[in-house]
Amino acid sequence: QAQLVNSGGGLVQAGGSLRLTCAASGRTDSYYLMGWFRQAPGKEREFVAAIRESAGFLYYADSVKGRFTISRDGTKNTVYLQMNSLKPEDTAVYYCAAASRMFFRSAMEKGAYDYWGQGTQVTVSS
Repeated sequence: QAQLVNSGGGLVQAGGSLRLTCAASGRTDSYYLMGWFRQAPGKEREFVAAIRESAGFLYYADSVKGRFTISRDGTKNTVYLQMNSLKPEDTAVYYCAAASRMFFRSAMEKGAYDYWGQGTQVTVSS
């Protein structure tokens, strides 16, 4: 059974940085797609960033472009999210997601993923 474990969240001041890690276990093959979503209180879960298995395809939400960087270690099925220049509006629970195969959905859609992590809290104070 595949399992995703998120880590690296916390409290940081505006302008600071955090690095989130998501380690996927229970699968020997690499995931087709891995990504991050976030959900703030009272809001829908929204896409943040994603990275494909091959060719280095990267996807970012407009709100985080130039500030966040997604990367992955394919051999370990681990994905990272480096978050710089954090803003109070980045405060949310961040979820890692992984796709075991292509679902013919946009990488920005929740339906493109079949596995989810438990979430990690990121709080940015002003």
